[in-house]
Amino acid sequence: MSEKRHLRWAVLGTGVIANEMAQALHSMGRTLDAVGNRTHEKAEAFAEKYGIPKVYGDYHEMFSDPEIDAVYITTPHNTHIAFLEEALSHGKHVLCEKSITLNSAELERAQKLAEENRAVLAEAMTIYHMPLYRELIRRVRAGELGRVNLIQLNFGSFKPYDMTNRFFSRSLAGGALLDIGVYALSLARLFLDSSPDQVRSCVRKAPTGVDENAAIAMANREGQLATAALSLHSKQPKRAVVSCEKGYIEILEYPRADRAVIVDAETGQTETVSAGRTADALRYELEDMESAVLTGGDMMLPYTADVMALMTALRREWGVVYPEEE
Repeated sequence: MSEKRHLRWAVLGTGVIANEMAQALHSMGRTLDAVGNRTHEKAEAFAEKYGIPKVYGDYHEMFSDPEIDAVYITTPHNTHIAFLEEALSHGKHVLCEKSITLNSAELERAQKLAEENRAVLAEAMTIYHMPLYRELIRRVRAGELGRVNLIQLNFGSFKPYDMTNRFFSRSLAGGALLDIGVYALSLARLFLDSSPDQVRSCVRKAPTGVDENAAIAMANREGQLATAALSLHSKQPKRAVVSCEKGYIEILEYPRADRAVIVDAETGQTETVSAGRTADALRYELEDMESAVLTGGDMMLPYTADVMALMTALRREWGVVYPEEE
């Protein structure tokens, strides 16, 4: 594998994220090597659109195909664990859409398989791969802003009440936490010195029993605090504020941000920090994944596990249980 210049990729699914992946590879001067989908006709149309040479008659074939190195799983998150186990058992490297699994137990199973088969497993969490965050973390760790004391996070979308769609459907593992809260908690974990060990929350459930709105307060052993306000039925800005001793960082549209403003605590002067491009978010993920496989780069899986542990504990406290967990 170390002699390869790049990975041979297959994508499972043909939705929005799969299209973004195909476009990201195109921007890198490449095409996907294969595509599979539950509906074969959709896979054929997707392959024709992007010039993909291989379409699986049975999408399970991608997991054992010797001509494929890595699989990107873009299906709904309640389907992830079965596909992860199948791919990892065949030694495929896997980049999986968020949330990577439903709960920590599933993730631990996948991690064990990845270790046994020497495969790289990663969640497609844009925050961990955007150049902006690398620059901000560099500054924070260099002490330019002093200690991180408080992080405030908002993420709210207004989704019309349709209890059959994936946002509110219990059978599709709906709810705010796994769909949008994973971004907020991942950003918090990135800037915190350790994962929170004290968590308090309030939740309002949709009629289906999944979490619709949530307010979460967290603290870690270093005394750093973080709050997150989430909603699937009330619009909020995707806004993050990282408050430090010497100033604060404000980030809008934080899941794929390419710009942040740093405000000096004493003078009030502002500095705009720009790095990367929002439009290239999927490209950064793919580049980092290839680096992780070919040269041993970091895909932040321990942070993914920390976030999954937080979400698992929160849902247990709320009594939000999916059919697969019963």
